[in-house]
Order: sequence, then structure tokens, then C-alpha cells
Amino acid sequence: MEPSPSSQVLDEAWEAGGEQLTATTRSMLMAMDSVVDGKHTAVRTALLVLLAGGHLLVEDVPGVGKTLLARALARTVGGSVKRIQFTPDLLPGDVTGVSVFNQDRHTFEFRPGAVFANVVIGDEINRASAKTQSALLECMEEHQVTVDGTTHRLDEPFMVVATQNPVESEGTYPLPEAQRDRFMARITMGYPDAEAELQMLHTHQDPRPSAAPVNRLQQVASTEQVLRMIEAVSRVHVADPVARYVVDLGRASREHPEVLVGASPRSLLQLLRAAKAEAAIRGRAFVTPQDVAAVVPVVFPHRLMLRRRSTDEAAQADAATERILHSVPVPAGP
Repeated sequence: MEPSPSSQVLDEAWEAGGEQLTATTRSMLMAMDSVVDGKHTAVRTALLVLLAGGHLLVEDVPGVGKTLLARALARTVGGSVKRIQFTPDLLPGDVTGVSVFNQDRHTFEFRPGAVFANVVIGDEINRASAKTQSALLECMEEHQVTVDGTTHRLDEPFMVVATQNPVESEGTYPLPEAQRDRFMARITMGYPDAEAELQMLHTHQDPRPSAAPVNRLQQVASTEQVLRMIEAVSRVHVADPVARYVVDLGRASREHPEVLVGASPRSLLQLLRAAKAEAAIRGRAFVTPQDVAAVVPVVFPHRLMLRRRSTDEAAQADAATERILHSVPVPAGP
């Protein structure tokens, strides 16, 4: 579907920003692919979520590179990075920060928590209690934290990359629906193919943490550049038929017989933003229905609450999403 004639006259500022965005994203993808072996799709999705201003949930078994992906993204951006190891005894104040009394000044001073960074890596987020998990709600939605009645703005750009193991249940606290809905996309890493594993054996032999290939990644973009790229993505044009397609997909998810709770209005906003980032990465200043369809499989499944539970709910949600996608007619071109 091509844009309407009126939308073909693109803003010159977008064209310049779009060219720079395409070149920078290509460099970032190449850099991340060099350390995250055989996982180009996961790498591309992580970058897409960053450009769309969202947050990423990475679910998979241990040892497949979930944290490595987050660290590689953070290294290419070059901004501040904080890592939170979520444990059952972690407190909300450890995440957001606390007010500490200064005896010399006789006043309370705010000590920022780990969320005050451009990229926050939440490792094994489902090992913390629901109370601690909820400390991220305001951070992820409004890019701020409120402690003792005072609001503190977070650094921009701000992105949470959280990891969790969906198989292990002992000592874990499943993410509540409100928390999952704040993640723009969910991906699984999966096992690499044989060639990628062979390459990993050659490049990751040194056991010293300082010798890890991810530590040799060079910064590709500054935080100021990333902010300009996010702004360029926000200017991508969305025609009315494409917006209607997004709404139809959301309504189809709520009416599907397999689904108890479908996609929320928030998720439709995030779907549209992800589609705009998909279009921008492909070098276009307008969104097509194909861009929307391309990101639905990572935006919808983790938000769907199914009527029938199974041992592999993720696969069941993926299959339901595929059927929802095929049930909605794709808008035709003008």
C-alpha cells in the first residue's frame, strides 16, 4: 500500500533524518551481530524497540544470550547503563532510589536508584516480588520516579530490557498483566544454529569477563543521536487505512474465541509506534500494512490472556496471534 499523493511530499527534515537513521541503524546492527551470534532477528527487534521508545522483554532458557543482547545494545548506544539483578529480597527503593537523611545539613537527600540510566538491564525480573516489580511501572510509562512526594525525571532516552526464564517456576513471581503490557515487545532468543555455535566457541573462549567480545564493541551512536532518531521515527506518516487496520487487529484479538483478554488500547499505540520504527528502518517515511503485520508477532502474544492454559503458553499465544493476523483483511492500496 503506497501513501496517498498528498503524503508523498515528505518533509525535507525527515528525509535528511531518515537517511542518517538508516545508516546509523545499519552500523548498530552490524556491531551487535558481531557479538550476538546467529540472532539477527532478535538484535533487529531490540533496536526497533529502542527507536520506537519502548521496552523489551526477553524470555528464554538460561545461557542463550539474553543479557548479552541487552549489553550489546547498551554498548552501541554509548549512554549510561545500569544492571539490576532481581532477587526475592530486592526492595523498591533499590530500583527507584531512596531519601537519606544528611546529618550535617539536617535535610533529606535523594539517592538515585539503578533506573537512572539510559539503558536499564533487569536481569531475571520475575525473581523479584510483585511489590518490587511494580516499582518499574511509573518508570516505564512516564519516564520518572516519585519518591516521598517528589518527582524525579529519568535520563533520555530511557529503555528497560528485562530478561526472564519462562520455564523455571521455583522462587519466581510471574509478571502481572499490567507489567507485561508496558513492554512494547517480547522476544525469545532460541538456540543458535550449528555454525553460530561454532563461531561462539572460537570468539568466547577467554573466561575473563574483561575479555568478553561485548566489551570491545565501539559506540556507534550518541544519546543525542538516538533521541534525534526517535524523533524522526515519530514523524513517520500513518495513513487512515493503516490506523484502521491497527484498530481492527486489536478488536479481533478481543473477539477471538481462544482469547479471554485481548490487546489493550495501550498495546495498539505501541503496535503503531513499532510499525513506524519498522518503516523507518526500511528507509520509508510512511507505514504500510506490511510493517504492522511484521511487528504484530512480537507486540501482541505476551499481552493475550488465553481461555485455555497449557504447559507452553508462549507458543499457544504465538499461534493465536497468527490466526488473529490472518483473520483481519489487509487494506488495499489507493
